Amino acid sequence: MYPLLFRTVLARMDPETAHHAAMIVIRMLGVPPFSWAARALTRPDPALGTRVLGLDFDSPFGLAAGFDKDVRAVAGLRALGFGHVEVGTVTAIPQEGNPRPRLFRLIPDRAVVNRMGFNNRGAEQAARRLRRIRRRANRPVIGVNIGKSRVVDVADAAGDYVRSARMLAPVADYLVVNVSSPNTPGLRGLQAVETLRPLLREVRDAAAATPLLVKIAPDLPDDEVEAVAGLAVDLGLAGLVATNTTISRAGLATDASVVEAAGAGGLSGAPLTRRSLEVLRLVRAVVPADFCVVSVGGVETGDDVRERLEAGADLVQGYTAFLYRGPLWARQINTALR
Repeated sequence: MYPLLFRTVLARMDPETAHHAAMIVIRMLGVPPFSWAARALTRPDPALGTRVLGLDFDSPFGLAAGFDKDVRAVAGLRALGFGHVEVGTVTAIPQEGNPRPRLFRLIPDRAVVNRMGFNNRGAEQAARRLRRIRRRANRPVIGVNIGKSRVVDVADAAGDYVRSARMLAPVADYLVVNVSSPNTPGLRGLQAVETLRPLLREVRDAAAATPLLVKIAPDLPDDEVEAVAGLAVDLGLAGLVATNTTISRAGLATDASVVEAAGAGGLSGAPLTRRSLEVLRLVRAVVPADFCVVSVGGVETGDDVRERLEAGADLVQGYTAFLYRGPLWARQINTALR
């Protein structure tokens, strides 16, 4: 049913418009009695429960940052079977993001190009919503992905991240420092170890007892991946998220003119599968067993998730395949894992 709906309706819609329409439905699914009915169909088998970061997850499979930027659909996403939801990216200062269009499908590759630019309503509003959600008994584990505000100079990035961390750490189950999006000028330069060390140290102190992770790009050379992983361990961070989107366009099946028309931005989806798995193995080889590694990038099936877990991931996230697989995607993966 969903593949037909995608081909005949959704694929003809502007991707961002389609996303907003889907969010309306997902938010409805978070409200009783719809949430009860959905949860009865999608609840992960208890055997999939896992404890990571001192937190209990219904399933090791969750939704990556980028889908729910403003903490608006967490309950509905839990009702669809996701074991955790990483919201954001959230910035200290509200921002509109880049001009539209800024989201493009590469359907032959089951991929997406985005240059959203951290569009969100800011850390203060996200913290208010998270505060309300935390009062509810039935909620998923909620991570918060934080990024640099566009109007803040890269030289002042640490203070900007600290401002977000202070507002969001008290209401997040874990925090992720995003220094790897290609859509904020200068951001990826913060991944250099000499720049990243003082930034992460300050954010770590601001996060206090809330587990802190850092998210890296797949485009880093292997030695830099290992260096960032080592830095995270050295600073006492709780973990690392590998990986963000890529700026590479190598090996795509989509017509070159379509790729060129999409323009700049981060590529996500199936083309990331191999590199994301490589980065996972690199990281796992240089960090302690109790260091949390979250694998994301090119994950589409239960077999993909199982492969990441067997390669050393503690948790696995996806996003792009949600657009192609439809609302029962998390249920399909949990069923396959069971």
